[in-house]
Amino acid sequence: MKNLSKKIGVGLLLVTSMVGGVCAAEKAVSEFSKKPINLVVPYPPGGTTDILARIFANQISEDTGQTVVVVNKAGAGGNIGASYAAKSAPDGHTLLLGTVGTQAINKWLYRGLNYDPQKDFKAIAKVASVPNLLVANPAEPYKNVSELIAFAKSHPGVINFASAGTGGSTHLAGELFKNMASIDILHVPYKGSSAVMTDIIGGQVQITFDNLPSVIQHVRSNKLRAIAITSSTRSGALPDVPTIAESGLPSYEVMSWFGVFVPADTPEETRRFLEKISATALAKPGLQEKIQEQGGTVDSMVGDAFENFVELENDKWHKVIESAKIVLE
Repeated sequence: MKNLSKKIGVGLLLVTSMVGGVCAAEKAVSEFSKKPINLVVPYPPGGTTDILARIFANQISEDTGQTVVVVNKAGAGGNIGASYAAKSAPDGHTLLLGTVGTQAINKWLYRGLNYDPQKDFKAIAKVASVPNLLVANPAEPYKNVSELIAFAKSHPGVINFASAGTGGSTHLAGELFKNMASIDILHVPYKGSSAVMTDIIGGQVQITFDNLPSVIQHVRSNKLRAIAITSSTRSGALPDVPTIAESGLPSYEVMSWFGVFVPADTPEETRRFLEKISATALAKPGLQEKIQEQGGTVDSMVGDAFENFVELENDKWHKVIESAKIVLE
């Protein structure tokens, strides 16, 4: 009987402990939900990162009932917003919607960067992958890649290609095209995609390699002409637009990606909670449809899997930038 009483006592203690743990977890979630979540976008409003951030933020708010505020902190190729997020309180209430630029390119591109994307952040969830779209002002004489290359070769230095900022994927996509096609086109950097769209529609620049969500509505409204897409396969959003690879540059491929990050010191239980609500949001058909409408793809990569992906992307872009000898102040 003594042994039985002892076992019952231990069992009750374990049950009590488990209930206490559940109550503590519930209390932690309850306390967490009392404050709004700030989702930092390190680029101006209107660009791809901003569009995807608002789709994701709205889904999280709908799922959890918690307010999610999109905060645009643009400048220096995304470095200002990323640095701000890295140095924010590690309590899960400030998230960064990072990109291939802020998390895998800028570390190798900028001299004296004041944050380290690998050491200062923990990856939560990959939100989407997006190809770039090569577009031109409709007044330009070229309608496909072959005609564009032929025009550039007969008119060296005449074509200006705009980007959302020096060193970003929209810039590197143009440089890769320029090198592979052996043409002389001039890079014109802007501060964000919205400014690029204004000037290319107005005819101040001729072409750009911008993220698909930033340009797709202008293509659909015939304000811009789609020349080709930078992915290895055609996009379901624009199935009639060929890839650059199938248009004469076989190995050409450039993809942008976007994901949620938190400061590295964020407690593990908070990170796991954010991973859970992110995975739930990204699994929703409505969110996936909205991202697909913008020309993106939801990859549903969460936690450690996303962390490993970011490490591989750092290795890849480090080699590309080192080989091209590009350095920015």
